[in-house]
Amino acid sequence: MNFRSHVLGCGGYLPERIVTNDELAKTLDTTDAWIRQRTGIRQRHVAADGELTSDLAVRAAERALAAAGLNGWDIDLLVLATATPDNTFPATATKVQARIGMTGGAAFDLQAVCSGFIYALAVADSFLRTGQAKRALVIGAETFSRILDWSDRGTCVLFGDGAGALVLEARPTNGHAGNSARPNMERGVLSTHLHSDGSNYGLLYVDGGPSLNGRAGHLRMEGKEIFRLAVERLAAVVDEALAANGLNGTDIDWLVPHQANKRIIDAMGRRLGLPAAKVVVTIDRHANTSAASVPLALAEATADGRIKPGHLVLMEAMGGGLTWGAGLVRW
Repeated sequence: MNFRSHVLGCGGYLPERIVTNDELAKTLDTTDAWIRQRTGIRQRHVAADGELTSDLAVRAAERALAAAGLNGWDIDLLVLATATPDNTFPATATKVQARIGMTGGAAFDLQAVCSGFIYALAVADSFLRTGQAKRALVIGAETFSRILDWSDRGTCVLFGDGAGALVLEARPTNGHAGNSARPNMERGVLSTHLHSDGSNYGLLYVDGGPSLNGRAGHLRMEGKEIFRLAVERLAAVVDEALAANGLNGTDIDWLVPHQANKRIIDAMGRRLGLPAAKVVVTIDRHANTSAASVPLALAEATADGRIKPGHLVLMEAMGGGLTWGAGLVRW
């Protein structure tokens, strides 16, 4: 029997504290207009003192489970994408596992920075397709505010904290693999596509780590080069995902991109021939929440009724490593 991963529920969580561009301009050589023009960001959420990545992840997971009508004990796989774990070890996912009442299965962290959620989705989908799990909770959660240099206007204005989660269930396909008349019309995860290029490791990184120097460090980025590569690599992986499923850009109901820069988001929408109304944009209110970016956008667009059952949703992201990927889901 062949299986496909079906979406059962989605949820997101943002910390209460909101930091506006005007607030940052009080301590940085910047302005609200400068930040908006270059990034599209007007505010970001920042975790409270003592509020950890696991806290954000639990809140998002609980909301996703509620949307799916399930409890923690119904889940047998938890994949948490994060670049900002609570501790060096053990995995933050195991802390989330215990707090949501997930009593069996496996829970682990995955690190691919801003591409983390796409990577985690691909891993969970593989487990479900091969029968190694029945229901999976895929989470992206970050507290990037803890690794920012708040005196560096080129990076600290770009990021925020948050978490998003997706519940998946393995269900039999309508036909044997590759034999359905129109397999891309079946609901569920159609395909995922992952890439990395370690030769660009130094373009986006944190200058600390347990093995490097024993400290957390701060985020460092070559912004112009990252922008150029993002447009190039994301365009290629989107084309790859569409070709793999025999689809065109105009077949897409919703583009849910990584929320890194409004200009990159607009460029991808134009490439697909999608009107702006078919692109889910949260960067103005969330900023870049790294691995939480895509699931937060999914949670918002499902909660307000934009994404409906049967809609074809394209997700894409690029992050440090460099890593990048795309996923196609029939909701």
